[in-house]
Amino acid sequence: MTILDSEFTDLTTPTGPMRTFVFRPAAPGKYPGILLYSEIFQVTGPIRRTAAFLAGHGFVVAVPEIYHEFEPAGKVLAYDQPGATRGNELKTTKELAAYDTDARAVLAFLGAHPQCTGQLGTMGICIGGHLAFRAAMNPGVLAATCFYATDLHKGGLGKGLKDDSLARIPEIKGELLMLWGRQDPHVPLEGRAKVHAALSAANSNFTWHEFNGAHAFLRDEGTRYDPELASIGLGLAVSLFRRKLGQGDQSVTGAIGASETKH
Repeated sequence: MTILDSEFTDLTTPTGPMRTFVFRPAAPGKYPGILLYSEIFQVTGPIRRTAAFLAGHGFVVAVPEIYHEFEPAGKVLAYDQPGATRGNELKTTKELAAYDTDARAVLAFLGAHPQCTGQLGTMGICIGGHLAFRAAMNPGVLAATCFYATDLHKGGLGKGLKDDSLARIPEIKGELLMLWGRQDPHVPLEGRAKVHAALSAANSNFTWHEFNGAHAFLRDEGTRYDPELASIGLGLAVSLFRRKLGQGDQSVTGAIGASETKH
Protein backbone atom coordinates (compact mmCIF):
# COMPACT_ATOMS: atom_id res chain seq x y z
CA MET A 1 0.00 0.00 0.00
CA THR A 2 1.33 3.42 -0.97
CA ILE A 3 1.17 5.89 1.92
CA LEU A 4 3.08 8.82 0.42
CA ASP A 5 3.61 10.23 -3.05
CA SER A 6 6.51 12.45 -4.05
CA GLU A 7 7.58 14.34 -7.13
CA PHE A 8 9.35 17.54 -8.03
CA THR A 9 8.39 20.68 -9.86
CA ASP A 10 10.41 23.58 -11.24
CA LEU A 11 8.79 26.77 -10.02
CA THR A 12 9.23 30.06 -11.84
CA THR A 13 10.97 32.77 -9.79
CA PRO A 14 12.49 36.14 -10.71
CA THR A 15 15.95 34.58 -10.33
CA GLY A 16 15.30 31.47 -12.40
CA PRO A 17 13.70 28.03 -12.11
CA MET A 18 13.63 26.63 -8.58
CA ARG A 19 13.56 22.86 -8.16
CA THR A 20 11.02 22.09 -5.45
CA PHE A 21 10.31 18.63 -4.07
CA VAL A 22 6.77 17.77 -3.02
CA PHE A 23 5.81 15.10 -0.49
CA ARG A 24 2.13 14.39 0.13
CA PRO A 25 -0.29 11.76 1.39
CA ALA A 26 -1.33 9.23 -1.25
CA ALA A 27 -4.89 9.10 0.12
CA PRO A 28 -7.42 11.25 -1.72
CA GLY A 29 -8.50 14.50 -0.12
CA LYS A 30 -7.15 17.91 0.69
CA TYR A 31 -4.48 18.62 3.27
CA PRO A 32 -2.83 21.72 4.76
CA GLY A 33 0.42 22.84 3.13
CA ILE A 34 3.87 23.31 4.66
CA LEU A 35 6.81 25.12 3.08
CA LEU A 36 9.84 23.26 4.48
CA TYR A 37 13.27 24.88 4.26
CA SER A 38 16.48 22.87 4.36
CA GLU A 39 19.83 23.54 5.95
CA ILE A 40 22.62 25.10 3.85
CA PHE A 41 23.21 21.68 2.27
CA GLN A 42 19.91 21.77 0.32
CA VAL A 43 17.60 18.75 0.02
CA THR A 44 19.63 16.01 1.68
CA GLY A 45 18.51 12.61 2.92
CA PRO A 46 17.65 13.92 6.42
CA ILE A 47 15.61 16.76 4.91
CA ARG A 48 13.72 14.33 2.69
CA ARG A 49 12.96 12.14 5.68
CA THR A 50 11.73 15.16 7.64
CA ALA A 51 9.48 16.08 4.72
CA ALA A 52 8.16 12.52 4.54
CA PHE A 53 7.51 12.58 8.29
CA LEU A 54 5.37 15.70 7.93
CA ALA A 55 3.57 14.36 4.87
CA GLY A 56 2.84 11.15 6.73
CA HIS A 57 1.05 13.21 9.36
CA GLY A 58 -1.30 14.69 6.79
CA PHE A 59 0.38 17.63 5.08
CA VAL A 60 1.40 18.58 1.56
CA VAL A 61 5.06 19.52 1.96
CA ALA A 62 7.08 21.56 -0.54
CA VAL A 63 10.88 21.70 -0.17
CA PRO A 64 12.67 24.21 -2.45
CA GLU A 65 16.35 24.24 -3.33
CA ILE A 66 17.47 27.44 -1.65
CA TYR A 67 20.51 27.96 -3.89
CA HIS A 68 18.85 27.29 -7.23
CA GLU A 69 20.47 30.37 -8.81
CA PHE A 70 23.95 29.01 -8.19
CA GLU A 71 23.80 25.21 -8.31
CA PRO A 72 22.34 22.85 -10.91
CA ALA A 73 18.91 21.40 -10.16
CA GLY A 74 19.16 18.40 -7.86
CA LYS A 75 22.48 19.44 -6.32
CA VAL A 76 23.03 18.27 -2.76
CA LEU A 77 25.97 19.59 -0.75
CA ALA A 78 27.80 17.01 1.34
CA TYR A 79 27.82 17.07 5.13
CA ASP A 80 31.54 17.84 5.21
CA GLN A 81 33.80 20.88 5.35
CA PRO A 82 33.75 21.61 1.60
CA GLY A 83 29.95 21.31 1.62
CA ALA A 84 29.65 23.61 4.62
CA THR A 85 32.04 26.13 3.09
CA ARG A 86 30.06 26.22 -0.15
CA GLY A 87 26.72 26.48 1.64
CA ASN A 88 27.90 29.31 3.86
CA GLU A 89 29.40 31.12 0.88
CA LEU A 90 26.13 31.01 -1.04
CA LYS A 91 24.13 32.03 2.04
CA THR A 92 25.64 35.51 1.84
CA THR A 93 26.05 35.64 -1.93
CA LYS A 94 22.31 35.40 -2.56
CA GLU A 95 20.32 38.63 -2.42
CA LEU A 96 17.94 38.90 0.51
CA ALA A 97 15.10 39.86 -1.83
CA ALA A 98 15.59 36.60 -3.74
CA TYR A 99 14.93 34.56 -0.61
CA ASP A 100 11.64 36.43 -0.25
CA THR A 101 10.52 35.98 -3.86
CA ASP A 102 11.36 32.28 -3.56
CA ALA A 103 9.10 32.03 -0.50
CA ARG A 104 6.22 33.69 -2.30
CA ALA A 105 6.59 31.32 -5.24
CA VAL A 106 6.39 28.21 -3.05
CA LEU A 107 3.51 29.54 -0.97
CA ALA A 108 1.57 30.39 -4.14
CA PHE A 109 2.27 26.91 -5.50
CA LEU A 110 1.01 25.27 -2.32
CA GLY A 111 -2.05 27.51 -2.20
CA ALA A 112 -3.01 26.43 -5.71
CA HIS A 113 -2.10 22.75 -5.30
CA PRO A 114 -5.15 20.54 -5.99
CA GLN A 115 -4.47 18.45 -2.88
CA CYS A 116 -3.94 21.44 -0.55
CA THR A 117 -6.61 23.17 1.51
CA GLY A 118 -4.86 26.51 1.17
CA GLN A 119 -4.12 26.59 4.93
CA LEU A 120 -0.37 27.22 5.00
CA GLY A 121 2.53 26.96 7.43
CA THR A 122 6.31 27.16 7.21
CA MET A 123 9.11 25.20 8.85
CA GLY A 124 12.86 25.27 8.58
CA ILE A 125 16.13 24.03 10.02
CA CYS A 126 19.31 26.09 10.56
CA ILE A 127 19.30 28.71 7.75
CA GLY A 128 15.92 27.19 6.96
CA GLY A 129 14.68 28.22 10.39
CA HIS A 130 15.51 31.82 9.53
CA LEU A 131 13.89 31.46 6.09
CA ALA A 132 10.74 29.95 7.62
CA PHE A 133 10.64 32.93 10.00
CA ARG A 134 10.83 35.37 7.08
CA ALA A 135 8.33 33.39 5.00
CA ALA A 136 5.87 33.70 7.89
CA MET A 137 5.74 37.43 7.13
CA ASN A 138 3.61 36.60 4.09
CA PRO A 139 -0.16 37.06 4.50
CA GLY A 140 -1.99 33.79 5.01
CA VAL A 141 0.83 31.92 6.78
CA LEU A 142 -0.87 30.67 9.92
CA ALA A 143 2.05 29.02 11.73
CA ALA A 144 5.82 28.63 11.55
CA THR A 145 8.26 26.23 13.21
CA CYS A 146 11.88 27.36 13.37
CA PHE A 147 14.61 24.94 14.45
CA TYR A 148 17.72 26.82 15.67
CA ALA A 149 17.30 29.69 13.20
CA THR A 150 20.82 30.86 12.38
CA ASP A 151 21.84 34.49 11.84
CA LEU A 152 18.46 35.74 13.03
CA HIS A 153 20.01 37.46 16.05
CA LYS A 154 22.74 39.22 14.06
CA GLY A 155 20.99 40.08 10.80
CA GLY A 156 23.42 37.99 8.78
CA LEU A 157 21.20 36.51 6.06
CA GLY A 158 21.83 37.40 2.43
CA LYS A 159 24.27 39.59 0.54
CA GLY A 160 25.49 42.51 2.61
CA LEU A 161 24.78 40.76 5.93
CA LYS A 162 22.07 43.28 6.81
CA ASP A 163 18.77 41.45 6.88
CA ASP A 164 15.73 43.09 8.50
CA SER A 165 14.11 39.97 9.91
CA LEU A 166 13.81 41.14 13.52
CA ALA A 167 12.59 44.59 12.48
CA ARG A 168 9.80 42.99 10.46
CA ILE A 169 8.46 40.78 13.26
CA PRO A 170 5.16 42.73 13.41
CA GLU A 171 4.39 41.44 9.90
CA ILE A 172 4.18 37.88 11.25
CA LYS A 173 0.51 37.27 12.02
CA GLY A 174 0.64 33.51 12.57
CA GLU A 175 1.89 31.58 15.59
CA LEU A 176 5.60 30.87 15.95
CA LEU A 177 7.29 27.83 17.46
CA MET A 178 10.96 28.57 18.20
CA LEU A 179 13.27 25.67 19.12
CA TRP A 180 16.92 26.00 20.13
CA GLY A 181 19.88 24.00 21.41
CA ARG A 182 21.67 25.53 24.38
CA GLN A 183 24.96 24.03 23.21
CA ASP A 184 24.62 25.52 19.71
CA PRO A 185 27.62 27.83 19.10
CA HIS A 186 25.88 29.43 16.11
CA VAL A 187 23.15 30.92 18.32
CA PRO A 188 24.67 31.72 21.74
CA LEU A 189 22.75 32.73 24.83
CA GLU A 190 22.95 36.44 24.07
CA GLY A 191 21.68 35.79 20.54
CA ARG A 192 18.71 33.79 21.76
CA ALA A 193 17.95 36.47 24.33
CA LYS A 194 17.95 39.13 21.60
CA VAL A 195 15.44 37.19 19.50
CA HIS A 196 13.23 36.48 22.51
CA ALA A 197 13.25 40.13 23.50
CA ALA A 198 12.32 41.25 19.97
CA LEU A 199 9.40 38.81 19.81
CA SER A 200 8.20 39.85 23.25
CA ALA A 201 8.46 43.55 22.42
CA ALA A 202 6.31 42.98 19.32
CA ASN A 203 3.73 41.07 21.40
CA SER A 204 4.12 38.12 19.04
CA ASN A 205 2.20 34.87 19.43
CA PHE A 206 5.07 32.46 20.03
CA THR A 207 6.20 29.44 22.01
CA TRP A 208 9.86 29.11 23.00
CA HIS A 209 11.76 25.90 23.76
CA GLU A 210 15.43 25.54 24.65
CA PHE A 211 16.93 22.05 24.89
CA ASN A 212 20.24 20.72 26.07
CA GLY A 213 21.30 19.93 22.53
CA ALA A 214 23.90 20.83 19.93
CA HIS A 215 23.43 22.51 16.59
CA ALA A 216 21.87 20.00 14.15
CA PHE A 217 20.26 17.92 16.89
CA LEU A 218 17.37 17.28 14.49
CA ARG A 219 19.54 15.87 11.66
CA ASP A 220 19.44 12.09 11.69
CA GLU A 221 23.02 11.78 10.41
CA GLY A 222 26.16 12.53 12.35
CA THR A 223 27.23 12.60 15.97
CA ARG A 224 25.10 15.60 17.02
CA TYR A 225 21.80 13.87 16.27
CA ASP A 226 19.65 13.53 19.37
CA PRO A 227 16.71 11.21 18.62
CA GLU A 228 14.87 12.12 21.82
CA LEU A 229 15.05 15.87 21.16
CA ALA A 230 14.19 15.33 17.51
CA SER A 231 11.10 13.36 18.48
CA ILE A 232 9.98 16.05 20.92
CA GLY A 233 10.63 18.86 18.46
CA LEU A 234 8.86 17.23 15.55
CA GLY A 235 5.94 16.35 17.80
CA LEU A 236 5.62 19.98 18.83
CA ALA A 237 5.70 21.02 15.18
CA VAL A 238 2.98 18.59 14.14
CA SER A 239 0.85 19.67 17.09
CA LEU A 240 1.17 23.33 16.10
CA PHE A 241 0.37 22.71 12.46
CA ARG A 242 -2.64 20.52 13.24
CA ARG A 243 -3.99 23.09 15.66
CA LYS A 244 -3.46 26.10 13.41
CA LEU A 245 -3.91 24.64 9.92
CA GLY A 246 -6.58 22.02 10.51
CA GLN A 247 -6.46 18.38 9.53
CA GLY A 248 -7.48 18.27 5.90
CA ASP A 249 -10.67 18.48 3.84
CA GLN A 250 -11.06 22.20 4.42
CA SER A 251 -12.10 24.69 1.77
CA VAL A 252 -9.31 26.43 -0.12
CA THR A 253 -9.04 30.12 0.76
CA GLY A 254 -6.95 32.80 -0.86
CA ALA A 255 -5.06 30.48 -3.20
CA ILE A 256 -2.78 32.20 -5.73
CA GLY A 257 -1.50 30.29 -8.73
CA ALA A 258 2.14 29.88 -9.68
CA SER A 259 3.91 28.83 -12.87
CA GLU A 260 5.68 25.51 -12.74
CA THR A 261 6.77 22.49 -14.72
CA LYS A 262 5.67 19.18 -13.19
CA HIS A 263 7.46 15.87 -13.59
